[in-house]
Amino acid sequence: MTIALIAHDAKKELMVQFCIAYCGILSRYNLCATGTTGKVVSEATGLPIQKYFSGSQGGGEQIGARISCNEIDVLLFFRDPNIVQKSGSETADMTLLRLCDVHNVPVATNIATAEALIMALERGDLDWREIGNPLL
Repeated sequence: MTIALIAHDAKKELMVQFCIAYCGILSRYNLCATGTTGKVVSEATGLPIQKYFSGSQGGGEQIGARISCNEIDVLLFFRDPNIVQKSGSETADMTLLRLCDVHNVPVATNIATAEALIMALERGDLDWREIGNPLL
């Protein structure tokens, strides 16, 4: 199972703190991230993370491609709703969220939802992707 991590600049420290708190659970999964997010999380936690380009250089699109190929099982995308995104960034963010909807990938855009997803992983509630989705 693969978990992708993305965090806007204002949310990177929150992502780091989240990953420190749940390092024991996250260490059981394959992790990938956009470049800067992956770098700061890996440095803080020691977790191995496959890093793509930074978000501004297309890292979100690289993760989106993996979602389209059913290679990402969970997306933790800490977005900053208080900043006005450049029109291209907002479009890219919405495309990523749409891909999660199309491919039935659980996505968390804030810490409360991320904690709910991590606890579901801990309980084994998201293992349906491992055995095949009975709803598809």
